[in-house]
Amino acid sequence: MAARRHLLCHFLAACLLACAGSCALAVECIVPAKPGGGMDASCKLLRRVMQEEGRRDAFKLAYLPGGIGAVAWSSVVSQRRGGPETLVAFSGGSLLSLAQGKYGRADVSDVRWVAGIGIDHGMIAVRNDAPWRNLKQLLEAIRKDPSAVTVGLSGTVGSQDWLKMALLAQHAGFTPRQFRFVALEGGGDSFAALQAGHVQVISGDTSEAAYFLAEGRVRILAVLSEQRLPGPLQQVPTAREQGYDVVWPVIRGFYMSPHAPEADYRRWVQYFDRALADPAFDRQRSVGGLQPFAMTGKPLSDYIAQTVARYRRQSQELGLVR
Repeated sequence: MAARRHLLCHFLAACLLACAGSCALAVECIVPAKPGGGMDASCKLLRRVMQEEGRRDAFKLAYLPGGIGAVAWSSVVSQRRGGPETLVAFSGGSLLSLAQGKYGRADVSDVRWVAGIGIDHGMIAVRNDAPWRNLKQLLEAIRKDPSAVTVGLSGTVGSQDWLKMALLAQHAGFTPRQFRFVALEGGGDSFAALQAGHVQVISGDTSEAAYFLAEGRVRILAVLSEQRLPGPLQQVPTAREQGYDVVWPVIRGFYMSPHAPEADYRRWVQYFDRALADPAFDRQRSVGGLQPFAMTGKPLSDYIAQTVARYRRQSQELGLVR
């Protein structure tokens, strides 16, 4: 009997050791949009980085579209989703929606802000067979006949993609509400609509365009950055260069459920502190069309609070706050 107990103990110990090596919780990265957009790219960037590090963690992409991030936000705040290994991608568009009350009575302190990993920029794109070769030609065409050109964008009136076009419209001499647009759920939907001919123009972000640009399927007319961007977009002029003083940077990063244990939140902050300091992360970030930005933990939380407050003031001035 003692020998059998001894063998059973050895068997159980072996099982526990095997599980320790293979039963770790999978990292879940929630994309609050349909596949193909900038937040999808953020999660895939993190997956590439973790794979390059040689980490054996299983990595699960979970798509939770709706309300430009509102569904995902509500799910983790209410504990329907989220846990110690769950990260949710966010962007500047998420912060703008939060500032405008599109997430209901949400507050920046409702979630745990983990890391800002890069800066994206707004851009205006058309199909490679479109008649417009530059931003001025496009805006002149819209000004002359707004009904002839349809713009695809994420969200509706007041969203960041709408605001990009609204600001360009003001500079081009027509009112923002004149241009015709189709509200879509994320950059992936926008590019699908462009390729299918349902829209003629996209107001989106450079990271969303990277794949389609490499395939020669789109033409970017302008980037909304202070200066020209390095890499594959270095030949694309800024809106400023073309006479339209519009700049639109977009932060990208991750947050966690407020119900995740403090120790796990700190663990993820420390992970990103290390990862963002590694040149390998910068290489992967460049592949994803993002510019350097690194901020985690409390400094990021303070930055987010200030950004949302600024967006709220700007939105109030435009009558866009609910």
